[in-house]
Amino acid sequence: MRALTLDVQESAGRILCCTIFRPGGRKLLAKGHVLSDEDVRLLQTEGMQQVWVTELEDGEIGEDQAVMDVAQAMCCGAVEIRLAAGGRANLIATANSCALVDDELLRQINCTTSIAIATVPNFSHVKTGDRMATIKSAPFAVSQAQLEAVLSILNERGAILQARPIRQTDIGVLYTDPVHGDRARTLFESVVRTRAERFGANLRYALSAVEEEEQVVRALQHLLRPKPAVILIASTTAPAGPEDVIGRALARMGAHLERFLAPVEPGNLMMLSYKDETPIISAPCCFRSAKPNVLDLILPPMLAKYRLSGWEIASLGHGGLLN
Repeated sequence: MRALTLDVQESAGRILCCTIFRPGGRKLLAKGHVLSDEDVRLLQTEGMQQVWVTELEDGEIGEDQAVMDVAQAMCCGAVEIRLAAGGRANLIATANSCALVDDELLRQINCTTSIAIATVPNFSHVKTGDRMATIKSAPFAVSQAQLEAVLSILNERGAILQARPIRQTDIGVLYTDPVHGDRARTLFESVVRTRAERFGANLRYALSAVEEEEQVVRALQHLLRPKPAVILIASTTAPAGPEDVIGRALARMGAHLERFLAPVEPGNLMMLSYKDETPIISAPCCFRSAKPNVLDLILPPMLAKYRLSGWEIASLGHGGLLN
């Protein structure tokens, strides 16, 4: 990149090195702006004779082109790319979605010297119109070789960010208590509804049961029939492990235990199982308060029909201390 001072009438197609202000302090043209013929006439009208500009040299790519190329290669799903001023592109959600972020690949790309990418956290719930990521270039231009290296990594490894739309928002809830299931429903229903509404979900199916193995199995089988996006088990008791009543009931009905214990506080005693493709979450003590807990981290991907693994639950420890 080469900086030089040119007569205004010769500056069309060049990049401004600095912002130009009117005498009163109002911005006229921004740094990094590519001058058009109309801009040249505007500068002449303002009485300017010369302007400080840059021009690309061989082997360089302009900042706007660079960030657009990276943006197109790094995202997929319900997302729109919008070019912004100053060598920046923003990724905007076009539907209510869960953001899936490959943080290892993101770190690798951010180790380059020419491009910086910031995203929302992995598994974030985003609404239509929310910004999910921004890509910023080094000022004015980047090395073509560096850009090609970044694009090569992305083409080989895939997207850094996926906006996975949330289509199925129906949730099933089983309230359980050792004496009377309706007691759990009375205690927890308003909190469950508040949390569901936070993610645009519908609390469509709800049952109560005494916390006894046979009753829990029957209730879960009923809740599974309409195929909700996820089933929550809201218990007044905290399990010691999968051997307790809830875990035994899930095993009896053929559910696969994916993970017990989450490195998240509140929510350590979370138990995640799958019956076929339907996730079933027991998260004792997480239904007493609408404050953030493990459910806020794992509900968005489940509503987006993303199958969370035990490994991904284990990876929540970094940032898992929520209050």
